[in-house]
Amino acid sequence: MFKVAVIGASGLLGRAVVDELAAQPAWQVVGTAFSRPMPNTVTLDVRDPRAVEQFVEREAPDALVIAAAERRPDVCERQPEVARALNVDAVRAIAAAAHRRGAWTLSISTDYVFDGTHPPYRPDSTPAPLNAYGRSKLDGEQALTDTTDLGCVLRLPLLYGPIVDWSESAVTSLVPAIAASASAQGQAANMDAWAIRYPTFTPDVAFVIRQMLERHAAGDAIRGIVQWSGDEPMTKYEIAMRLAQALQLDARLVPQHTPADATPRPHNCHLASDRLEQLGIGRRTPFDTAIREVLGAFPWRGDTSA
Repeated sequence: MFKVAVIGASGLLGRAVVDELAAQPAWQVVGTAFSRPMPNTVTLDVRDPRAVEQFVEREAPDALVIAAAERRPDVCERQPEVARALNVDAVRAIAAAAHRRGAWTLSISTDYVFDGTHPPYRPDSTPAPLNAYGRSKLDGEQALTDTTDLGCVLRLPLLYGPIVDWSESAVTSLVPAIAASASAQGQAANMDAWAIRYPTFTPDVAFVIRQMLERHAAGDAIRGIVQWSGDEPMTKYEIAMRLAQALQLDARLVPQHTPADATPRPHNCHLASDRLEQLGIGRRTPFDTAIREVLGAFPWRGDTSA
């Protein structure tokens, strides 16, 4: 029995990973949650190193996937200590506990470790984060590699997938504004048309992570830094247009061609995924197909309630 611990199993990515791994008949999955506890998860505050150590000792997983993080750039900018506790210190504590047991650790990072000026970025490209979120995730990468030699960093771009509320993904968080702009009394919605993103479907990422775990289970663990990304470049404006089409809404959207975010964001951080592709790892669901699946499972009813 191959046992995997998913840290942050109640989040956008964590749920997809648990769903993918739980379908493997010879695998056992244990998920943790804290701020959003769910059935069949273990309560764990990853900011408590002693609690992390006790969890790993008790559960004795063969591998751990760290999906818990502070991923909101604006929150990281305002509260860098909060970002560091989750994105750096917790990674170090988990990696240390896993290392003592000889378990493989996969930590999730971001395309925001780059400044977006010279895409595409490879795993060995020089990082240059523009904001506190990117800096904290880069420090988290270093925390992992400094703590264990049996670990891997998986960098990912903008994620979307099955949700429990509209704000859970930066993609679906656009839906209320799109719908409001389509109403009789609504005003046109401004949407960024400057920054280029590569929306990536969480079930596809979960599939990639399962393939990586299979290699570890077979005694051929992937180490270092790898990257995975969707292959459809879009601005927020273009994402919103495609969402409106999927929702069959006559939205009034206005493209903004200059950056307007208070927190600096990179222009184009396209991640090269060739290291994993060369290993035969990967899956990409077309955006229009995937977003219709998401919206079909969580239909718009005219408000933001879950």
